[in-house]
Amino acid sequence: MQPTTAPSRRLPLPPLVTGLGLALLVSLLCCVALGSSGIGWGDVLRYLRAGLTGGEISADETSAYTIVWELRFPRALLAAVVGAGLSAVGVATQALVRNALADPFVLGISSGAAVGANAVLLFGALGSLGVWALSGAAFASALAAMVLVYAAARTRHGLTPLRLVLTGTAMYYGFSAITALMVFGADRGEAARSAMMWLLGSLGGASWQSVPLAAAAVAAGLGYLFRSARGLNVLAMGDETSSALGVDPERRRRVLFVVVAAVTGAVVAVSGAIGFVGLMVPHAARMLVGADHRRVLAVAPLMGAVLLVWVDVISRLLLAPVELPVGVITSVIGVPCFVVLMRRRGYVFGGA
Repeated sequence: MQPTTAPSRRLPLPPLVTGLGLALLVSLLCCVALGSSGIGWGDVLRYLRAGLTGGEISADETSAYTIVWELRFPRALLAAVVGAGLSAVGVATQALVRNALADPFVLGISSGAAVGANAVLLFGALGSLGVWALSGAAFASALAAMVLVYAAARTRHGLTPLRLVLTGTAMYYGFSAITALMVFGADRGEAARSAMMWLLGSLGGASWQSVPLAAAAVAAGLGYLFRSARGLNVLAMGDETSSALGVDPERRRRVLFVVVAAVTGAVVAVSGAIGFVGLMVPHAARMLVGADHRRVLAVAPLMGAVLLVWVDVISRLLLAPVELPVGVITSVIGVPCFVVLMRRRGYVFGGA
């Protein structure tokens, strides 16, 4: 059963979306401007304008321009895309399995992607793909994990939420064990450290090549989820209610599973396994706008984007010049925030 909120606590949607959109723009600018290189705000704005309009800069500013335009800006954009994607599929996953504790990783897709990513990081697999090797291997293994989970969970009665959760959880532990064997079996050193960074989530590999593909996958997934918002509302009520209202729960669940898995695979392929965003943000959105998926899907992606942009800033600056895994920061922030949400009066988790 989906969590519900008291109607009196719902905020008007248009001003909330507008405010979150403005907050995202400000957050992106701050993410690009803040760093240990000492580039001033005026220079940051000038470099961004030059990059967006094709303007010229002097030769002695090339290094600073590269930091802003080639490193920080695509990283900030990728953080926003990943945060939006994880939040959206978190909303969809909780409707898919009718479980308030579900998140995008409960289906075992992220741990499946980790197998392919670590094969590249630890053993140099798919080296012929160059810069696309890591994301390509992670996405391919995520899709393979999706096929395995679907094949194992589906029965002649269809794809039930309980079997999907149980199968995904079992596959998660299986893929995690394979990944652990790979890490311990590889040579120690920088490769193992890179593998652990990826497993805990990192946006350090962001580039202009990775942003468009991830953004396209998230945009396509969001488009489908928005069109299916009414179906998600019905699906969250249970199969009997869905059938009575003219929605085929088996077909809806099958298509939704493929969409969630594909978007999760695309996001994890470029950022690693960033936890807690897909679990916490949907609940925070419901607390603000209610349980209607049309409203939740309008708010949750923006909230997730703002959150992950600032998490990336913290991960870069907290122990600079050492960069912390993004997933560590989301967990440190997410646990107390989730406890606050759980204790919030008027908000019910799973109807309990």
